[in-house]
Amino acid sequence: MTNKQIQLIAGLSDVKQRRRTGLFKAEGLKCVTDTIGHFELRHLYATVDASLPPDLDIQAERVSRGEMQRMSSQVTTPPLIAVYAIPDSTQPPLPDELSLTTSDLIIALDCVQDPGNLGTIIRTCDWMGVTHIIASKDTADCWNPKVVQSTMGAISRVRIAYCDLAATLRQYRGHALRIGTFLDGDNLYTADLGIASPLKAKILIMGNEGNGISPSVAAETDKRVLIPSYPPEHPTSESLNVATATAMALAIMRRQNFAPNT
Repeated sequence: MTNKQIQLIAGLSDVKQRRRTGLFKAEGLKCVTDTIGHFELRHLYATVDASLPPDLDIQAERVSRGEMQRMSSQVTTPPLIAVYAIPDSTQPPLPDELSLTTSDLIIALDCVQDPGNLGTIIRTCDWMGVTHIIASKDTADCWNPKVVQSTMGAISRVRIAYCDLAATLRQYRGHALRIGTFLDGDNLYTADLGIASPLKAKILIMGNEGNGISPSVAAETDKRVLIPSYPPEHPTSESLNVATATAMALAIMRRQNFAPNT
């Protein structure tokens, strides 16, 4: 490989390089096998000593371990790196598409900046049957190698659209129940989450790790909810990690799909 090729792939760890080239990378055997076939493959590299699964019916270019390490963002040299084109389909679903394309629930992320949190949220959405995430433009880039790795293949099934979040939520007014998580919200365990509402689609809005939901996005919420600590009078942390809070909120909301009268 030439130094130029190696530098290009190594540079995909940086968001500017990803935006300039329209490419992202997946590293490691599991990450590649979970994503291959779901994105447009541009390059596939394997170390000379890597044993590839027989069902990986794609010819990989063999490289030395030293070359692979220079391309990788991981501490341990991966046996495999795939380079994909970033998909073009990055627009949020239209309001009248919500009940048809989103399994009745989507997630909105307001400036969630930690790649690990974003990867965990994407993976949780996949488990909970959530196929769409809309995110503010200052949310972490979902094509960051750390995010791709931590989704455990869920990045292949969950669509993420970056947008002016407040403006997009405004478009959904009257089409979906917009539920925001706040420290002064109603108890999520007992709150009415719109089971009897004519608005079948719901949007769960999660805020920034330190500052929560921004004022402009807060203005576009229909309902404010809180995951309460237990017991209420017990001293506790100031707030939950946003990925943990998303998982808990989704579990509570999905419970109503199984038991709609509770």
